[in-house]
Amino acid sequence: MSTDKPKIIFVIEEDLLKRVDDYRFENRINSRSEAIRRLIEEGLKTDKTERKKE
Repeated sequence: MSTDKPKIIFVIEEDLLKRVDDYRFENRINSRSEAIRRLIEEGLKTDKTERKKE
C-alpha cells in the first residue's frame, strides 16, 4: 500500500506512547498513525482557538 503522502519518523517517550495507545484503544482507532494524526489535528485546533482569545 504505497502512498504519496509525506512520512515522518520521530522518537517518543514510553509514557507518552502508552497514552497514545490508550487513546487509540478507547476511541477504537485502527492504527497508531491515525491516532497520532487525530491528536495532532485536535492540538492544532485548540492552539488556533487559544491564539484567537489573546
